Amino acid sequence: MDWKDKKVLVFGSGKSGMGAAGLLSSLEACPIIFDSNEKVDRQAIEKKLCGRGQICLGHVPEEIMDALDLVVMSPGVPCDQPLVEEFRKRGIPVWGEVELAFRLGKGRVLAVTGTNGKTTTTALLGEIMKAACPEVYVVGNIGNPYTDVVLEQSEEAVTVAEISSFQLETIDTFHPCVSAITNITEDHLNRHHTMEEYIRVKELIAVNQSGEDVCVLNYEDPVLRAFGEKLSCRTVYFSSRRELARGIFLKNGAIILREGGREVPIVRTEELKLLGLHNYENVMTAAAMAWYAGVPADTIRRAACGFAGVEHRIEYVAEKNGVKYYNDSKGTNPDAAIKGIQAMVRPTLLIGGGYDKQSTYGEWIDSFEGKVKYLVLIGETREKIAREAREHGFPGEAILFCEDLAEAVRVCAARAVSGDAVLLSPACASWDQFKSYEERGDLFKKYVRAL
Repeated sequence: MDWKDKKVLVFGSGKSGMGAAGLLSSLEACPIIFDSNEKVDRQAIEKKLCGRGQICLGHVPEEIMDALDLVVMSPGVPCDQPLVEEFRKRGIPVWGEVELAFRLGKGRVLAVTGTNGKTTTTALLGEIMKAACPEVYVVGNIGNPYTDVVLEQSEEAVTVAEISSFQLETIDTFHPCVSAITNITEDHLNRHHTMEEYIRVKELIAVNQSGEDVCVLNYEDPVLRAFGEKLSCRTVYFSSRRELARGIFLKNGAIILREGGREVPIVRTEELKLLGLHNYENVMTAAAMAWYAGVPADTIRRAACGFAGVEHRIEYVAEKNGVKYYNDSKGTNPDAAIKGIQAMVRPTLLIGGGYDKQSTYGEWIDSFEGKVKYLVLIGETREKIAREAREHGFPGEAILFCEDLAEAVRVCAARAVSGDAVLLSPACASWDQFKSYEERGDLFKKYVRAL
């Protein structure tokens, strides 16, 4: 496409939107940053744009609508709102930031999605690929806009991308040579409305794959096992519970890849810095993706052994008066938070609650299994979680309400005794009181270190 002077509405003024606008400006297109919140800080957007585009707040004037060649959606903007439907009705193409970047990028793409584990898997896969290839970019939902790197890429580039369901909603030609879905559990129902729709969107990661392309799937997830049987590309399963005739699995403390009648030992779990069965599954996913991208087993093993995990995911913060504090702010849904509590080996004071994504919390509460001494709740879901906790037999006197995270840390510090752990693992998104789970986790660490 000749981008010169093309009028492109970038819907959303966050990190992804600004990345898309910067790329479009470099291509001599005419980006128009649109935010439906007319009270958003216009000067802050202007500062980021550096005069390289227009700004439109509140609504899209008819004269702009009539002139548009393309709309690029930021992942945080729902696609089922009337304005997006109006774009489509007028025949204006609607892409996401990931689709825009893919069309302009070069080289191979390896893409990871899933409800939980995708950030750790993506970060580890990025380290493995960097050990094997000279030009690697780790992008997407992990925090680095894909659009920021495409103009640097050569044909030898390898892009490792974490792709959320929000980003998958607006792909069209996006085509990884190797993809993976780590798992699918209930999440983001406030956005996708039904589990059926959430599953459909997650499965779009493989929609354009075929032939020798590879999709790595969790054999123990019945939805994904069935999905693998329908794919036109090569399906590779991983399992932490059983041996597979073909695929990658955990056996007697070793991760082994089996294909074509031969077994390839990848790594022993005691060699890893990562802890927990869920992390061994993340290692299996990344290892399988790297193997089918052509990386030797020795390179995979060395990179996996050196990988210490990602920030905000069961991250050790400090020990104060014999109490260990852990930051699991990335536990933004109940299934992820279950992994957090399962990793604790001490009596635990658990800080939970936050933005309501219409999740249910029963399975999370059942996973406490006598390990949680106090459930300290913040945010808009605190009453809902407390009600479900009582219904599942958690003692009401051990449920504490706090106004904010700072108070929650102080309350935990006052009630914990030497030998306990304090775990921030909210089972909820952060958007009621924080800009992001990263901000929530950073503040938790600040409050803990100040004790």
